[in-house]
Formats: sequence, structure tokens, C-alpha cells
Amino acid sequence: QVQLVESGGGLVQPGGSLRLSCAASGLTFSSYTMRWYRQAPGKERELVAGITSSGSSTNYADSVKGRFTISRDNAKNTVYLQMNSLKLEDTAVYYCCALRWGSITLEYWGQGTQVTVSS
Repeated sequence: QVQLVESGGGLVQPGGSLRLSCAASGLTFSSYTMRWYRQAPGKERELVAGITSSGSSTNYADSVKGRFTISRDNAKNTVYLQMNSLKLEDTAVYYCCALRWGSITLEYWGQGTQVTVSS
């Protein structure tokens, strides 16, 4: 049974930092591309950041470039999202997602963690 469990969300003031973690189990973690998505109230879910299975390549939404950093530790089956210089508009539920493309595309999601940026 595949599980993705996010943690690290919370309430932070504008300009502050948070580090999200997503611990994976039940899958060969090092074979999966990992992504962080977010969904704010009344908005569609959007891709925030992604990292390849080896960690050699990353990509970011324009809105978070230079502020957020995605990383992974394949030995710990964990992906991270370091969020700095947080803004009010970063408030959302953050989800991690594991993807593996092949003859069948496999996609798994965590339950989400709330990030609230407020003064």
C-alpha cells in the first residue's frame, strides 16, 4: 500500500520560512518523479515544484522561483520543500505527488498539509 505523508505545514508570518516534508512508503521511491502542488481556496490545484527521480533536475512555478527549493533524500524516501520569503498568496494546502511513467503511468498523492501565511 502506497502512502505519502506530508508534514511541516503551519501558520507563519509574511517573510517567514517553512520546510515541508513528504515521507513515502510502499513504493520504490527512487524510481519516481516527485512534485509538490498546492491548492488555495476557490482556486485550481497548481504545480509548485518538481524533482526527477535521481534529484538531478528540478523545476519551479514562476511564482515561487528563487524562494522555494525542492530536494529529496532517496535513502530516507522523503521529498522536501523549503519555502522562504513566504507571501500571503502562498497560503494553500500543499500536496506531494509521486509519478512514474511507463507502460502504465503510476500516480500517488498525499493528504495535504495546510500552509497559512498571515500577519
